Amino acid sequence: MLVGVPKEIKNREYRVGLTPASVRELIVNGHDVIVQKNAGAEIGFSDEMYVTAGAAIKGTAAEIFAAADMIVKVKEPQAVECEMLREGQILYTYLHLAPDPEQTQGLIKSGAIAIAYETVTDNFGGLPLLAPMSEVAGRMSIQAGAHALEMSQGGRGMLLGGVPGVAPAKVTIIGGGVVGTNAARMAVGMGADVVILDRSIRRMQQLDDIFQGRVKTIYSTQDAVEEYVLSADLTVGAVLIPGAAAPKLVTREMISKMPRGSVLVDVAIDQGGCFETSKATTHENPTYIVDEVVHYCVANMPGGVARTSTLALNNATLRHAVAIANKGWKQALKDDKHLLEGLNVCEGKITYEAVARDQNLTYVAAQDVIAN
Repeated sequence: MLVGVPKEIKNREYRVGLTPASVRELIVNGHDVIVQKNAGAEIGFSDEMYVTAGAAIKGTAAEIFAAADMIVKVKEPQAVECEMLREGQILYTYLHLAPDPEQTQGLIKSGAIAIAYETVTDNFGGLPLLAPMSEVAGRMSIQAGAHALEMSQGGRGMLLGGVPGVAPAKVTIIGGGVVGTNAARMAVGMGADVVILDRSIRRMQQLDDIFQGRVKTIYSTQDAVEEYVLSADLTVGAVLIPGAAAPKLVTREMISKMPRGSVLVDVAIDQGGCFETSKATTHENPTYIVDEVVHYCVANMPGGVARTSTLALNNATLRHAVAIANKGWKQALKDDKHLLEGLNVCEGKITYEAVARDQNLTYVAAQDVIAN
């Protein structure tokens, strides 16, 4: 199979779909790889490194899309990339389709086979291809939130950990999954007063064991969300419904009652965001203010630490990339029920139920598509 790696074009996005080491794995398995010129240059993966690994370098994305059997990316295809996809071509990347009908229609029109990292599952009920970026985003959320609390950023002028004789900032984390846990690790490490809201008793028991009393776990109800968001200096939105749009758990009314200079970091923004006032921002202009509350809603947070993120992502995605290349997409999906969960759009059909439901589209089960 000919595998293509285009350069990412989203604002300030420097991650790359395959590292030179990943390219070498595909080459060893008998495949050919083409990489767009300077696709990984910003994070230390030079064209020479890709050539040494066995790849060929192409000058433009159009050349990559025109030739490759499978496109391996990081971020969802932008409109110009959707137009370059063709019928029967495999796209293996993050998609986050639920809040993005324009991209969904672009993928339907293309006739491509679109496999989304974020909905691939594992034997433990997790999302192993989303997890590494959730770890990064969770940790970054506290860095970003701490910076946004500074006066120069519009914040309250608070140091997250305080100093002797001065109370630390209060951090509320909505959601105790991978993002929430990693956010809590950073916040606790910086000395903040941390509360995690979640609805799973079992997960809260696990968090209690992990943090040994250094965080408070609270069962998430509307009353609890309101109480702890209104008392927080920094709130991190870390909720996830796999493949579906994020629920709006923090209302505009709540936000209007928050102290001036409080900070909201919405890690769920890729799925539409969990704060009613959230709108996607970029690394170039990461924050905005509503009702004197600072919002940080960067839709590709891990892109800010692109080298770490690329290496972590490839550790998770490479195995499936090799399987798809070795077996072809249909057989690879037949052989792996967890990879099958990643199939979101296939030859003009929506094959992920949550996406179809959120966008009022016809759903065709992935299992039925691969049976033909």
